Amino acid sequence: MGQTDSQFKAFIRVTLETLKEIYEQTPNEKLQRLIDNLQKTLED
Repeated sequence: MGQTDSQFKAFIRVTLETLKEIYEQTPNEKLQRLIDNLQKTLED
């Protein structure tokens, strides 16, 4: 059984929040790119 769109987006939101918290403590370029890409995924 696959995930619905809303379940997938909820997962992305939780992941984004966690990554943003980590980024605040330890900023780096790769993490910022990952955050940006996940944010774009939510906006699509």
